[in-house]
This record gives sequence, structure tokens and C-alpha cells, in this order.
Amino acid sequence: MVAVFVHGVPDTKHIWDDVLAKLSRKDTVAVSLPGFGADAPDGFGSTMGEYADWLADEIEKIGEPVDLVGHDWGALLSERVVSQRPELIRTWAAGGGAIDESYEWHAAAKMWQTPGVGEQFMDGMTVDAMVAVLTAEGVAEDKARASAERIDDRMKAAILPLYRSAVNIGVEWGPAMDGVSRPGLVLWGENDPYMSSDIHRKLAARTKAQTLEHKGCSHWWPVQKPKETAEALEKFWGEY
Repeated sequence: MVAVFVHGVPDTKHIWDDVLAKLSRKDTVAVSLPGFGADAPDGFGSTMGEYADWLADEIEKIGEPVDLVGHDWGALLSERVVSQRPELIRTWAAGGGAIDESYEWHAAAKMWQTPGVGEQFMDGMTVDAMVAVLTAEGVAEDKARASAERIDDRMKAAILPLYRSAVNIGVEWGPAMDGVSRPGLVLWGENDPYMSSDIHRKLAARTKAQTLEHKGCSHWWPVQKPKETAEALEKFWGEY
């Protein structure tokens, strides 16, 4: 049995390093989304549908149902896969991103979705600017700088088409969440500025998933609460 970890945006698989280090199980793999610390396949358009299909394909290659874990966009993609390809999934755990018809994108996402404005935003997404954002949201400075230094032009070029394809993600992907049948765990930070606790709780209720709210935590729970996250995952996995 393999546990597959999926990162979000703007991030790479390294957001999971501390969580993976604290797990007792070693049958784990952290994937790199195309364009995020890895090259994209030829012809890849970086849309939400292409990313979901890519993730399903990567899981299918493993050859057995997996324990899927996602943060931020990794959560959204994981939720999509479990709703569309349940035969690939043993359990799922996700948070920092929850598919919901009523969700309204945060301010930065709306800028990325706006032609011209998004490109200007990317020009200003310097290492120091991202360090300032991440540390203000509770990430330790060394972790924030390491993450910011991984944001390159390849990643910036992937972010804009992804977000522009996802303006109506809740409407397009939300209804399928009512059919999710695999065991789930929804995790989030109490003080997440990008998605409220209410949205996360709603996802858990409609999918009959367990919940974990990290108290005093922002959006970045994989690096802010790695020990607690690892313990919660292993307890959850142990029930199935």
C-alpha cells in the first residue's frame, strides 16, 4: 500500500518533507505537479482538468489503491480524483482546499485569473516578497525562504492557466463530491486566510469524512504542524 502526497500552489513536493520524516511508514511518494519543480509533458496546458487527469494517471501506474493526501491545489485535485476514480483510492485526506459550490476565490487568485493583472503579479512575486507573505502567515523564515526560492518562471507560467481554468471550479466539480464513498479526513488550519473552517466542515459533512482543525495554524499546516499531521494520518490510516 502506497501513500501519495500532492502539493499545492505556489509550492513543490518539498512541503511534505517534514510530515514524511515523522511518519513511521515509508511506503510514501510525494509527486511533483507538472510545472512545479518538474517539467510539464509536451502539449500540457496546465488546466485543472489536465492536472486531475495527470494525477489519476500517476496513481494508476502504482497498480493498487493508494492513500491519497493533498494540500491546497493538491487537495482540490485529490478530491476530484476520489470523486471520479474511486477504484484508485483506498483512503483520502485533504485540506487547505475544499471543493464547494459556494466558495469564492481569494484576492490573489482573482488577480491571477485576470489577464494582464496576473502577469504583473507574477513579475512582483520575488523571493523576498514571498518570504514576507509566508512568514506573516506563520511559516518559519527558513522554511519560507526555501519555499520561495523554488518559485521559478516555469511555475509562474503554470499558475496562470491553472487558475484561469478554475474560475468556476465549485460549480463544475462540486456536485460530484456528493458521491464520494471512500473514507476521508479533512484537515485545515484554524486561521487559514484562503478558505474558511466552514467550507472545510461542509466538505467533511457531505463526504462523511473525519476532521482535524489545527488550532492556531494558518494555511500551511504541512510545515506548521508536521508532527500533528503525521500522527493524525497514521491514526486515520490505521482504521482501514
